[in-house]
Amino acid sequence: MKRLLHIGTNDSLLDLLSLVLRVTIAAFMLTHGLGKLNLLFSGNEIQFADPFGMGATFSLALAVFAEVVCSILIGLGLVTRFATIPLIVTMLVATFMIHGNDPFAKKEFALLYLLVYLVIFVVGSRKFSLDALLLKKK
Repeated sequence: MKRLLHIGTNDSLLDLLSLVLRVTIAAFMLTHGLGKLNLLFSGNEIQFADPFGMGATFSLALAVFAEVVCSILIGLGLVTRFATIPLIVTMLVATFMIHGNDPFAKKEFALLYLLVYLVIFVVGSRKFSLDALLLKKK
């Protein structure tokens, strides 16, 4: 019982949980991003939301960058905090612009992803990451 109520932290456990969180969220987001990547290079006419008026193709390319490239970086733990920024922006756009008038159920996934990316941004990649390996060499 004391262990459940303990308010301290176990750094080894946090390092492991950070790894699990990063790899899992990267894999989950890649399922969304790879479909968009296929659409981007399909050669077909692109039908995609254009919330900032920059064109559907450019908006899709930004989403692919965030959901594919940044997800891979987060999974590897490479420039992790920087890689979360495009994903945070993407989830904010999805929540408040794309699904702004939709019921909460349509916004829920984007908000959950947003929450996880905010946690990763604050916590960083921790010990089991390429960031940690690169910093250790310096």
